[in-house]
Amino acid sequence: MNTTSEKISDLSINTIRTLTIDSVEKAQHGHPGMPMGAAPMAYSLWKNVMNMNPENPDWFNRDRFVLSAGHGSMLQYSLLHLAGYDLPLEELKKFRTYGSKTPGHPELGETPGVEITTGPLGQGIPASVGLALSERHLAEKYNRDGYPIVDHYTYTICGDGDLMEGVSYEAASFAGNMKLGRLIVLYDSNDVSLDGDLEQSFSENIKKRFESCGWQYLFVEDGKNVNAVEKALNEAKADESRPTIVEIKTMIGYGAPSIEGTSDAHSDPIGSEEIKKAKAFYKWDYTEAFHVPQEVYDDFSVIKENGERKEKEWNQLLAEYKNEHPELYNEFQRVIQGELAEQWEADLPNFEEGEVLATRASASEVLNALADKVPELVGGSADLDSSTKTRLKKYADLNSDNYSGRNIWFGVREFAMGAIANGMARHHLRPFVSTFFVFSDYMRPAIRLASLMKLPVTYVFTHDSIAVGQDGPTHQPIEQLASFRAMPGLNVIRPADANETKEAWKLAYSQTGGPTMLVLGRQGLPTLQGTNELAQRGVQRGAYIISESSKPAEGILIAAGSEVSLAISSQKELEKESVYVNVVSMPSWELFEIQSKEYKESVLPSHLKNRLVVEMGSKLGWREYAGERGEVMCLDTFGSSGPGEEVIEQFGFTVENVVKRFKKLLS
Repeated sequence: MNTTSEKISDLSINTIRTLTIDSVEKAQHGHPGMPMGAAPMAYSLWKNVMNMNPENPDWFNRDRFVLSAGHGSMLQYSLLHLAGYDLPLEELKKFRTYGSKTPGHPELGETPGVEITTGPLGQGIPASVGLALSERHLAEKYNRDGYPIVDHYTYTICGDGDLMEGVSYEAASFAGNMKLGRLIVLYDSNDVSLDGDLEQSFSENIKKRFESCGWQYLFVEDGKNVNAVEKALNEAKADESRPTIVEIKTMIGYGAPSIEGTSDAHSDPIGSEEIKKAKAFYKWDYTEAFHVPQEVYDDFSVIKENGERKEKEWNQLLAEYKNEHPELYNEFQRVIQGELAEQWEADLPNFEEGEVLATRASASEVLNALADKVPELVGGSADLDSSTKTRLKKYADLNSDNYSGRNIWFGVREFAMGAIANGMARHHLRPFVSTFFVFSDYMRPAIRLASLMKLPVTYVFTHDSIAVGQDGPTHQPIEQLASFRAMPGLNVIRPADANETKEAWKLAYSQTGGPTMLVLGRQGLPTLQGTNELAQRGVQRGAYIISESSKPAEGILIAAGSEVSLAISSQKELEKESVYVNVVSMPSWELFEIQSKEYKESVLPSHLKNRLVVEMGSKLGWREYAGERGEVMCLDTFGSSGPGEEVIEQFGFTVENVVKRFKKLLS
């Protein structure tokens, strides 16, 4: 190729395009259209604007990049390879194959340089909001005059599909209210969705929408003009009082004459003949697939050179900061390394036997005690602090006037709240988020991505059963427990009393390799006998004998949450009739399943086949623990409106009924 007649930027951009179409063709699967159209904006951002160091993808002060339109993953993989990350060309040739570093959608931990797992449309935007929020929080907390040790931007590329998803509006509303000026969204505006022309389903005014949310809106008419894109990005950076969306008009499948500008370019390989035509349009004279001219590697090498220089300068600044502010430095290092705070367990509350507390109330006491020791513990609720009791009482609100605060007003935006928390957890905070358990369904896709990414987000879900009462079946969770227990990588804990709740929070903070869900009740529960000691060992093992029979047991009552108290009361009534059972509290299936066979046998002895499971939720999954001869006393219907105790009684969760059901097993 005669590079003297073509700007090196054009050659580099066309290399991104050809790597994409070659990879998709080899895999016979993928989405080539978006990278072909968005290559110039991505090149301008990565080459001329962003700060990163491919030699150290985890350098703290790098700019963050999220490809919200994750189906266009080859755009990011091509950029990572050309920029010098540890992603060899051979991995691009293995696109979408089992075990490669180039999976179908970007995945954290699979590909060096990928910040956030994306693909489910919409979620990259709130995750980016979380990254930007963390940057502002950490900056205000740790920066000092002359020492801007936290000083970077968050960029995301999104498409029409991202903006059609409701979560993007939730996140945009939140980010505008927070005035997150270091958040910049590049909108790949190509007027085409998977099924056809965008106007069939999406015709709103993006400018007015985002400006109404408090954003700066910028427009680039020709997405092929890298200088115009760079100018817009610099203008976006200059306004730190509000986030920015840059709408950039592009053509999907640019350069493939038969399909460009149509939905046919969205997904699937374009075919060998169309590839020839596209490469001819690009004036691409190389015949072999996956060719990268040396001039392109040279062009991209400035990214690594600038990154190494920037990181070296930052390390020097950090060393000077250490001398001037040693205590802050030590805390900052601990937080960004993800290490647990010193003596974090020292002042957690003690709960005495018989003390009556709702688990949401005891959880609040533990959370507030933890907050005093764990400065990176930051979070809030979906406009329900007064009910979920997750407010950090000693600490200020985190808002645009005080980014160092710790209580976040997420508003009634459950999905965005969960997805924002993912970005926060990815950026060195320990976020907690809360709402009523039944509304966890609104958050499910974000919880799933947290589990996939192994992010330490804590979900505090209250109002855990039909005991919610008068708010009725719309607010009474039934199937939620079973469905979340089925989610890989998520630890669901439903504690029985205040001491189990304390241990649940301890597990949530100490386990840094994935999310934890605390499922809590609103009704008062007695602090059970012996749990101040038993729970310390039992909760971390998922299940334990909380009340042993006074004589050799002939069966087991298995329960979780508030139903453990019911089971213990039933155990006492059974003993009056000379029927002896153990009561097993089972707050976490996930933790129990990783225990040894010997421990499982000690809790659920195989010879004790008379087993009754008691839980005010779906029975799905409990059969495994009930065994062949056991029974499951759960719910197969939605709840009903009425006073909580009356609803519980009407659905049969009484001592009398538990005793009756267990005695029937014996016959």
